Amino acid sequence: MQLGAFSISLAMRDLAASRAFYEAFGFAATGGGACQGSCRVILCS
Repeated sequence: MQLGAFSISLAMRDLAASRAFYEAFGFAATGGGACQGSCRVILCS
């Protein structure tokens, strides 16, 4: 069964630690931009 894509947004204090946590589960960054007050990273499994 294919469920398709979904998204969730989470606030975090330490972007590098959060990214490392999700990458340990097999997620990879596929988008995002430079930080200027607010950062966004798109992770896909």
